[in-house]
Amino acid sequence: MAADEFRLVSPHINNEGRLPRQYTQEGQGAKKNISPPLEWYNVPEGTQSLALVVEDIDAPDPNDPIVPWTHWVVVNIPPSLKGLPEGFSGKEEEVGGDFAGIKEGKNDWKVPGWRGPKLPNHGHRIRFKLYALDDEMHLGNTVTKDKLLEAIQGHVLGEAVLTPEF
Repeated sequence: MAADEFRLVSPHINNEGRLPRQYTQEGQGAKKNISPPLEWYNVPEGTQSLALVVEDIDAPDPNDPIVPWTHWVVVNIPPSLKGLPEGFSGKEEEVGGDFAGIKEGKNDWKVPGWRGPKLPNHGHRIRFKLYALDDEMHLGNTVTKDKLLEAIQGHVLGEAVLTPEF
């Protein structure tokens, strides 16, 4: 990996590692379904905003062998930020500052914010993909992965990926 490569990491997950329980629906009490902390480095020059899509890339669908299942969509992350803190999901306003303009989209449970994986999905890979964009995304009140991926066509300056297993 080049030292200046755009990259995405989590202090609690290594790239071949596992997603700890507190970030899944398998955690205990208040220690479950917490959005994981993320950090990024070497954001490409000219980046105006960042967008994040997190999906289970091994999710089965009865009509198709593999259809990714969306766990989290986040748009309009300012490039001045160096990461998202643990438990950030649902707290954009509360955290305030540079975080206030960030918008969370709907996951495949049809609710906004982070929703972690659950049994029987052990062994599935959860892909965190961060896009560096040359513009802010104006997606209206309802943000979805499909809407985002369509809007960013021609605006992607770089991509960083982290793929732990659950």
